[in-house]
Amino acid sequence: MTTPGTPAEPGVTPIDSEDLVIGMDGATVRRGTTTLLDAVDWRVELDERWVVLGPNGAGKTTLLRLAGAELHPTSGAVRILGERMGRVNVFELRPRIGLTSANLGIRIPGDEIVSDVVVSAGYGVLGRWREDYENEDTDRAKQLLDALGMGRLADRAYHTLSEGERKRTLIARALMTDPELLLLDEPAAGLDLGGREDLVSRLSTLANDPEAPASVLVTHHVEEIPPGYSHGMLLRGGTVVAAGLLDDVLTDETLSETFGLPLTVGRRRGRFAAWRSD
Repeated sequence: MTTPGTPAEPGVTPIDSEDLVIGMDGATVRRGTTTLLDAVDWRVELDERWVVLGPNGAGKTTLLRLAGAELHPTSGAVRILGERMGRVNVFELRPRIGLTSANLGIRIPGDEIVSDVVVSAGYGVLGRWREDYENEDTDRAKQLLDALGMGRLADRAYHTLSEGERKRTLIARALMTDPELLLLDEPAAGLDLGGREDLVSRLSTLANDPEAPASVLVTHHVEEIPPGYSHGMLLRGGTVVAAGLLDDVLTDETLSETFGLPLTVGRRRGRFAAWRSD
């Protein structure tokens, strides 16, 4: 582990490197006597797409909140987009980060028009009021909704959408500000099979776009990993079980350790699957 202000170990990118989107050294988060994350070291570079897997209570959402500049570490060093947490105005940093989460979705006014859900990300607000938007803003919102198969529903009220349509609307909103980092917190949660497969396909297209931002996707299920994601982290009890290239990380041994039962992992046509092996 690299102590802030000291040289990095050979072969380890220092967290103040310009190539890093996320850099964590010994990042720890405690609440009272409970440790939510324990001494996490993590490096995310510009062209990488990461998936974070683990059971409930593993620390995945806490990790994502650190990466989204929504939370400060209790100890350790965290840099996001070149800025050191604790030494930066997070309200200036957050517009550079696109985020989707269930918590965000439930805060959107039900009668909000879909196109307004997306365009209002430019002001960082939920619920459009008296803001003025330029044509280029409304055009970008339309392009994003079209790309995610939501263009025909742009004038619908958010509460009339299916769960899958809401998820795609939130992803369009997350991309509205042309972020440098995209964080997706369980984007396929609550979707039926068709909705999940449609979303995974669209996220795969985004992951394979060289102009897309660095991405981190949190999930419980290997089946939800879109083709094109390059790296993986496995968490259990707030500690890192394994992290690195996805093919190296997702093994029978590491997945079994992460979820606490014997599992076998397989891959077919670029998609992962896992099943109990005993």
